[in-house]
Amino acid sequence: MPLSASQLQPGQTHTARIVEDLKRTQIVQYAGASGDYNPLHTDEIYTTQVAKYPSVFAHGMLTMGMTGRMLTDWVGDARLTKYGVRFTSQVFPGDTLDATATVKNIVERDGQKLVELDVKTVNQEGVEVLSGYAEARVD
Repeated sequence: MPLSASQLQPGQTHTARIVEDLKRTQIVQYAGASGDYNPLHTDEIYTTQVAKYPSVFAHGMLTMGMTGRMLTDWVGDARLTKYGVRFTSQVFPGDTLDATATVKNIVERDGQKLVELDVKTVNQEGVEVLSGYAEARVD
């Protein structure tokens, strides 16, 4: 059932675990689905020896997509009207990610009630890997 504006208040949060123990297979599957075969995401030797990262890491858009799923699971399908993020740290195989949406404001625009959200995703060490915003229609 979609969210209602009466269920929300500024400062309220919703948190969900979006992935536990991210697998290399998931990163490779995303590379195939997106067509983004950048070696930083798929080639361990290139990533560690040439680029000098500790390991391959997930595509930012994979993290954004998983965070977006948390949002739509909460507000309801086809209700997001805005969603934008900034990638703040790499996500590595083995990471566990938790995403949080915080109600910033509830507004009415053109006769439609909207919830404005601040969004962030952190890894198992509490390091922020994504920050952003979203807006969704609410009843």
